[in-house]
Amino acid sequence: MIAHFRLASDGFGDVDQRKRIYEAEQAMDAATEKAGVGEVDGNEFGGGEAVVYTYGPDADALFKVLEPTLRSLPFRPAHVLLRRGDSETRVDL
Repeated sequence: MIAHFRLASDGFGDVDQRKRIYEAEQAMDAATEKAGVGEVDGNEFGGGEAVVYTYGPDADALFKVLEPTLRSLPFRPAHVLLRRGDSETRVDL
């Protein structure tokens, strides 16, 4: 599952925005570990966007665990891509 969040500027976002993403990423890491559904594999900032990468054997189970944290972030527009083998589904947050 890959989460995309639009930031306020066209660059890397401001310090507070990056801090919020880092904190959410830590919460997501703890949640995936506790539920045993996968792992958080890092992030990218640039082009006015923050992207958080997560992996697990079941994209739907992973999203179910992470959805509350993802929806709590104030950055919009935002969406996740749920990848299942060769297909993917976009879910707007």
